[in-house]
Amino acid sequence: MKYFLVTLCSFACLLSAASLAREPIHIESILSPAKLQGSGKLTWWGLDVYDAALYRAGNLSSPEFALDLRYQKSFTGLSIANRTTEEMKKMGVPEMQAVLWGRELASFLPNVESGQTLTAIYSPKQGTLFYYDGKQIAQVKGADFSKAFFGIWFDSKTSAPKLRSELLGQNCPPPLISEGC
Repeated sequence: MKYFLVTLCSFACLLSAASLAREPIHIESILSPAKLQGSGKLTWWGLDVYDAALYRAGNLSSPEFALDLRYQKSFTGLSIANRTTEEMKKMGVPEMQAVLWGRELASFLPNVESGQTLTAIYSPKQGTLFYYDGKQIAQVKGADFSKAFFGIWFDSKTSAPKLRSELLGQNCPPPLISEGC
């Protein structure tokens, strides 16, 4: 019986580790093959806000990438849109443009609970595709929006440099953000 329990526990651990290692299906469907570049946690005043993961398509010079956020706290879609607007303004986006993009985000961003995910996938041909728990909820076309949005995490002027470093590792930001290192 003891051997059976040890075997069962070992098998359960293997299954758990294997499921964590797989890329989310909605990311893999667009970035095939998707490769995890880096991951980290955003913490604010000692509170874990979300876990973040950056996926790249095929190789690091590919323009397609995805940012997957698994929330650790509950937030309204409006508060996420407002925070995004503030971060865009800090990155140098003109106030009026940031407000317009913030309104667009507020029109589709859902309320999130702990454990739920929001994913943004960039493709030069499609712009930014947004997913909520693996289901597409919106598309925002245009490289200007995408550069401003993803710049929040990947631009050197980010307000979360530790998270940026964890996401990028020793690699360069996606070409959308930085043409070269």
